[in-house]
Amino acid sequence: MLRLNNAIIEDTYAELFNMWVGRVIITAENEKWSGIAAEVATGFASSIIGSPAEAGIEGDVSPDETPDGRVGKIIQIYHHSRSELKKQMIGRIGQCIMTCPTTAAFDGLPKAARRLKVGRSLRLFGDGFQERDELSGRRIWRIPVMEGEFIVEDSFGVMKGVAGGNFLIFSRTLRGGLEAAERAVKAIRRDVKYVILPFPGGVCRSGSKVGSIKYKLPASTNHPFCPSLREKISESRVPEDVNCIYEIVINGLDLESVKEAMRKGIRAAVEIPDVVRISAGNYGGKIGPMKIFLHDILE
Repeated sequence: MLRLNNAIIEDTYAELFNMWVGRVIITAENEKWSGIAAEVATGFASSIIGSPAEAGIEGDVSPDETPDGRVGKIIQIYHHSRSELKKQMIGRIGQCIMTCPTTAAFDGLPKAARRLKVGRSLRLFGDGFQERDELSGRRIWRIPVMEGEFIVEDSFGVMKGVAGGNFLIFSRTLRGGLEAAERAVKAIRRDVKYVILPFPGGVCRSGSKVGSIKYKLPASTNHPFCPSLREKISESRVPEDVNCIYEIVINGLDLESVKEAMRKGIRAAVEIPDVVRISAGNYGGKIGPMKIFLHDILE
């Protein structure tokens, strides 16, 4: 049996799958506006089960790393379909970044072989007054807006990313579980590049299972992990001393980055004494072909 601090680490695995991902560099006059644009552009994108995409903020990017020498944020947007990903990128950049004061949008995957004509589509908003230009070796469009101009790169790279990395935090108390989840999120965002945590604040309280027992749904509440059902169902997986379970879900550009995020997050979570167990969500191979075993990444 593997233990970290007071927590038992279950001998199980997270089940992962591939999704198409686009990566956007958002720049602005200051951190406030790049942050606002990033938050709005990644909204309503926690899970592809019910959201039109999965998206999140990867992190900050310094002025010496951006095409226009301004402060910025990097976001990632995921979808199963490349064509649907293009629609999401056009919609989110056009409605959430172009509308935000002082921002510009650049491709964050310049070496990707596959390209989506995102900026070329958005240029039409310029109603014929848009201008093609080049900036730091990138082909861009300058679209006139009431503030001045919105700069967007002509095309954006896309690649197959990794989605569905996860771990479950079992806690005696809600307060302890929430603190553990917050610590995990902080550690991942601080220490790991190329990943996002798509759920609100990086934390999911409503983990799901494939399908439904009673209704025609693609997914429903993961009832074996609901503390309120412990005494009502025979298949409960909630120990007697556990009253709160949180899930941390991780998407990333590659499998190793997701592994590192899970490792860092779990080690941060078990620092809280109320955390008694760590597990992971898997679906018997119904969701994806990749597996990350908890013992492998922690031993």
